[in-house]
Amino acid sequence: MQLYSYHSSSASYRVRIALALKGIAYEYVAVPLLGKAAQNRAPAYAALNPQRLVPLLVDGDVRIAQSLAILDYLEETHPAPPLLPTDPAGRARVRSLALHVACEIQPLNNLRVRARLAGALGASREAVTAWQLHWMHEGLQALEAMLAAAPARFCHGDAPTLADCCLVPQLFNARAIAADLAPYPHLCRVDAACLELPAFQAALPERQPDAPPGGLA
Repeated sequence: MQLYSYHSSSASYRVRIALALKGIAYEYVAVPLLGKAAQNRAPAYAALNPQRLVPLLVDGDVRIAQSLAILDYLEETHPAPPLLPTDPAGRARVRSLALHVACEIQPLNNLRVRARLAGALGASREAVTAWQLHWMHEGLQALEAMLAAAPARFCHGDAPTLADCCLVPQLFNARAIAADLAPYPHLCRVDAACLELPAFQAALPERQPDAPPGGLA
């Protein structure tokens, strides 16, 4: 199994967490996304993944793009330990939390959007950061309310789920733009509980083979 990944991609980070939680061995294939070293738009990678994004999971003849699709595949092919509850309502809640991060928060803050704002639309660095902070807080406020409605050690219950795989990378992104996380005590509490676990620690961006030697900026 191979994971095409970039150390600070939060979508890749989600998958690395799930792989570590399930104890699945894989080969890490770095796909640089920035500057002249960027490889995601190179013909060789585009032939593997026409979406030209990370992550991409390759399992034999199977190729899967999009992090949540990969998480579903891992859950179905490696069901233990489970990352979804057994009851339908619980499974739906976990998927709702995960989708909120993956579809409502992260896409508005990703690298392509920021590049478009700064390039074609001429937004200043300050304006781009203001955009990021607005949508980050808009999304985190809703997520905080959802966790506050049913507080637990993790996003849902006493064991990590797909929702936790999505939450932790999103808070990593929030800290990268110096977002104030004080208004989100439930999110921060769950994040801290997750980061106590070896699987979450192994997936940290700074611990990946392609992380900058001097540490993350």
